[in-house]
Amino acid sequence: MIPSLPPGMAALNRLPTIPRLPVGPDPLRRVRVPRDLDPVTTIGEEADPEAGGVERRNVEAIWRATTDWYRSGVHPALQVCVRRNGEVILDRAIGHARGNGPSDPGDAEKVLATTDTPFCVYSTSKAITAFVVHKLCERGLLHLEDPIAEHIPGYERHGKRSITVGHVLAHKAGVPNLPREALDLDYIDDREYLCEVLCDAKPAMLPGTQLAYHAVSGGFILGEVVYRVTGKDIRTVLAEEFLDPLGFRWTNYGVAAADFDEVAVNYITGPRTAPPLSTLLSRALGTGLDDLVETTNDPRYLAGIVPAANTVTTANELSRFFEIMRRGGELDGVRVIETDTIRRALIERSHLEVDLSLGFPTRFSYGLMLGARILSLYGLDTQHAFGHLGFTNMLAWADPERAISVAVLNNGKPVLYPEVHRFLGTMQRITSEMPKVPAEERYL
Repeated sequence: MIPSLPPGMAALNRLPTIPRLPVGPDPLRRVRVPRDLDPVTTIGEEADPEAGGVERRNVEAIWRATTDWYRSGVHPALQVCVRRNGEVILDRAIGHARGNGPSDPGDAEKVLATTDTPFCVYSTSKAITAFVVHKLCERGLLHLEDPIAEHIPGYERHGKRSITVGHVLAHKAGVPNLPREALDLDYIDDREYLCEVLCDAKPAMLPGTQLAYHAVSGGFILGEVVYRVTGKDIRTVLAEEFLDPLGFRWTNYGVAAADFDEVAVNYITGPRTAPPLSTLLSRALGTGLDDLVETTNDPRYLAGIVPAANTVTTANELSRFFEIMRRGGELDGVRVIETDTIRRALIERSHLEVDLSLGFPTRFSYGLMLGARILSLYGLDTQHAFGHLGFTNMLAWADPERAISVAVLNNGKPVLYPEVHRFLGTMQRITSEMPKVPAEERYL
């Protein structure tokens, strides 16, 4: 049964739908957006907004921005969770997990996305991988200054001897791209094969000199390093160090075979990309967009370990993971990482440098995308926020100044579309509706 919306909010979901092309295929590859959104809206367990130090109108404003974004028709489903002062003040989903993609037939079975539906969060996985690495540094098994070749014999090939763990985390290792065969699903569980691909990679620049987003390569490098120093795969280490002590259901790399049908299906949506943008993205991702989305729906991908890109989770669980970090490493009386370790993870390594892979300026720490006063995915005046973007329009972050931990997930994969400002506007709305808290109430 779908819970009803709070009083006064139902009207938000009955706005007119966006205009659609009258005949023929839709070049924008939109999904079918119902006129009445109530039947496709699910509300999880939410606390009274006042328990989080805000008002109902603040939550309504965020949800209004979310439904406006959903009406752009490029995301079959959206899932949003906002925690403030530790309270879940918004936990909702809208749309369909499967059956309502642009290429799905009109009579396809439509499966509703709920707040319990897990999504593949793509590159948001990098933030989780980073914290696993920092936890092992805390335990003395690793150091950010360690050369990768110290842990992976043969990695020094082609002049890569000086590349360090810190370089990889900061996207300054100089090996941003891997050949297409690195994501060959027939070899996704073959460590020896992947190690040879990593060792044979040739650097494109000197390590530590330039920022170039390592879309897939960095995750495989760090995953192998974790295995070498623990004797366990990174999936097991993540579970033992973070997820199991706090009772997470999801939030690991991939899922068990029994859960394949639970995961939301990803869809290519929005206008088709053309050169030079399509070329830039293919080079950064190691494959074409259509191939990438097809790959990530494959059961082999969902069962494998891709540390940079195949974490599967819900918005509620992902925001809870970032809540751990916002609170200095302890949640519900369980400490899983030290506060000083988190602070070290957040040391700035790139100050709004133009990323040579992504083509826009970003701030990076050792594995996290940092906010900024103006140019920030998390909205204006978010220089203390940290999190990570996921392909595409997926974002999870914590903002200690506002005492919030947020996750915004979806299963539509547009690149550029006319209403992309609604994505950015939703992030800004979340930030602007959450006032800053006094310094003495912050953990970091």
